[in-house]
Amino acid sequence: AGSRGGEAGTGGEIEVAGVPKWLLRSCFALVTVGQVVVKTFRGKIHVRNVLEQLSNVGPKSLSVCLLTSCFVGMVFTIQFTREFARLGLTKAVGGVLALALSRELVPVITAVIMAGRIGSAYAAELGTMRVSEQIDSLRMLSTDPVDYLVTPRVIACAIALPLLAILCFAMGISASVLLADLVYDVGPNVILDSASKALQKSDIFALILKSVVFGAIISSVSCSWGMTTQGGAKGVGESTTSAVVISLGENE
Repeated sequence: AGSRGGEAGTGGEIEVAGVPKWLLRSCFALVTVGQVVVKTFRGKIHVRNVLEQLSNVGPKSLSVCLLTSCFVGMVFTIQFTREFARLGLTKAVGGVLALALSRELVPVITAVIMAGRIGSAYAAELGTMRVSEQIDSLRMLSTDPVDYLVTPRVIACAIALPLLAILCFAMGISASVLLADLVYDVGPNVILDSASKALQKSDIFALILKSVVFGAIISSVSCSWGMTTQGGAKGVGESTTSAVVISLGENE
């Protein structure tokens, strides 16, 4: 099969006859992840860019993440407390909520929010730079686009997502405690005592580890899709949509 364009690692066109475009982009994403890991361990990090991306990923995403976690905690409190009260197991509500939030709900919900907000922004930003040849201009200036554009974004997401997840977990538990006390007359001490007994260090570690992995996946896929954008404004839109969909699918 004939090929058109440059190598995957150069950010050029990656179309190959008979091979799906998503597969080529996935291979490019894997190569990009490898480059990011190598460059990070070698200390090739633009600290200024990392801090700039951290401020964009972290504080600017905090409000929507906390709000979503608050409502998720309330919804699950309504479902669990109502059914557990019928069985006389209200003392177990806190433990069940804490385990559900820490093991699955908080990492996934935070990742979904970040994929929609940050992933789409990364894909659109780098896609626009790709079609307007700004990435080629960086190479003309002897600047590696992976060093300057991709690595800071991956590091920022891998750092910010666990912190957001921990704050979202605290918000979810707080919302559960408040609602259980006001609506179902289950005291805060009951919820918190049950949660503290059920939670293990491994649950918190799993929460952090999942968040780090999800953050790396979202940023890597979004940046890779953006850097392989073709076709002008239409291609930017398609890359943005595709990046979000692929990120969500891999996180699930």
